[in-house]
Amino acid sequence: MDKTITIVSGLPRSGTSMMMKMLEAGGIRPLIDNLRQADPDNPKGYYEYERVKKIKDDQDWLKQAEGKAVKMVSALLKHLPKNYQYKVIFMERKMAEILASQKKMLIRQNKPTDAIPDQKMAQLYQKHLTKVKAWLKEQDNIEFIDIDYNQALKNPSEIIRKIKAFLSHNLDTSSMVGIIDNSLYRQRQ
Repeated sequence: MDKTITIVSGLPRSGTSMMMKMLEAGGIRPLIDNLRQADPDNPKGYYEYERVKKIKDDQDWLKQAEGKAVKMVSALLKHLPKNYQYKVIFMERKMAEILASQKKMLIRQNKPTDAIPDQKMAQLYQKHLTKVKAWLKEQDNIEFIDIDYNQALKNPSEIIRKIKAFLSHNLDTSSMVGIIDNSLYRQRQ
């Protein structure tokens, strides 16, 4: 684990912040800068590192990520350089819940919510996910596991066992279970 970079990825609003918090509770240090503060959409924090968004042009920060966990939206994974080893925890969530959560966030930010109809957005996201998963399977320096957000809420112990086996890391599983907060599961479908 010392050199491997753990990446928590998925679509926006798929449970990546919750997973980052779980990994931190389990004993894996997050690479975060706290520039994006907690708000009503993510009251326990976003767990982001701003430089991740510029990975296409700035990869110097990856050295700092070795042995740590970092959050990265799925569209940026293709820019990961080959000279590092990665373990990607890929968060999945019911598409209707992702779209509802994104819409709620846009409303809070006074942004338009009708630019792309939900059905079209779901198709675009599904196409993107298929493409990203195919790419991940082809990478010899990346291992990945799919983690279902909805299942993590229903049966956290089972999901945490899967993560522990995948990472081959001695995680504090009881602390990880304590992070699950069903009161934050607000966009149920």
